[in-house]
Amino acid sequence: AESLHREAEAARIPVSLATVYNTLNQFTAAGLLREVAIEGDRTFFDTNTSNHFHYFLEEAGGLVDIGTEELEIKGLPSLPKGMEVDRIDVIVRLRKARSAEA
Repeated sequence: AESLHREAEAARIPVSLATVYNTLNQFTAAGLLREVAIEGDRTFFDTNTSNHFHYFLEEAGGLVDIGTEELEIKGLPSLPKGMEVDRIDVIVRLRKARSAEA
């Protein structure tokens, strides 16, 4: 949301940050975007609404999609009675390898 707000300001489009967030949340509610929460105060809005996973690039602060065919989930715990899995969110956090930093 912040990056969209900065782009709007740079293009001299008068819009508040609250309006950007409200619009993104409405798009999410309509199924046009998927919200990906990284930390308590860090949220991304993904245009890929299909079932998929993510790499989070720690240094760059960005997301990269991981296809569902590349990751297999096994051994889920027993679900509480009357519940079913809606979706599984997987975020793999990446940083540069220590050997690559030298």
